[in-house]
Amino acid sequence: MTAMAFAFYMFAISALVGGLFTVISRNPVHSVLWLILSFISAAGLFVLLGAEFVAMLLVIVYVGAVAVLFLFVVMMLDVDFAELKAEMARYMPLALLIAVILLMQFGIAFGAWEVSPGAEAAAVAPTPVDVQNTAALGLLLYDKYFLLFQLAGLILLVAMIGAIVLTLRHRTDIKRQNVLHQMWRDPAKAMELKDVKPGQGL
Repeated sequence: MTAMAFAFYMFAISALVGGLFTVISRNPVHSVLWLILSFISAAGLFVLLGAEFVAMLLVIVYVGAVAVLFLFVVMMLDVDFAELKAEMARYMPLALLIAVILLMQFGIAFGAWEVSPGAEAAAVAPTPVDVQNTAALGLLLYDKYFLLFQLAGLILLVAMIGAIVLTLRHRTDIKRQNVLHQMWRDPAKAMELKDVKPGQGL
């Protein structure tokens, strides 16, 4: 077994183990830590594929920002874990049904898998030396697949706005600042003088 194959199997196994323990861990903090391990393992697989730029993006963006944000949110929020476990147990049959359907779809996909005749030739074909990895990725995203890239960004924007609208709650039992009301107030009515007698309260 070569060093590349050994590294591939190590990264692949650690990614699968990290993803599995992310789902089944009882402690949310441990789940986030397993998720970080899965991200780092996926970055190692990208490095083996020669996509160093994507690997660094995965480490910097997902591990350095998203996973750390998840960790801070989980540790700072006062979450009732007993209630969450009860809700999870209630939806467990539906989750198992969805898992079985997904496994069946994966089985059908792998059963009908066929290797393209030109795949091996494309894998060993020489790549231009003057085109760097980042430049090739930029040409693909912003030239060949420009419309699809913009549509994906639009879909993410709509999803973000939808999440904000769905979670926005206007509470009526709290005081809110009205800047225009403060600017337009009448000074004569803004303050009231009280003549407090000795020994009396307001």
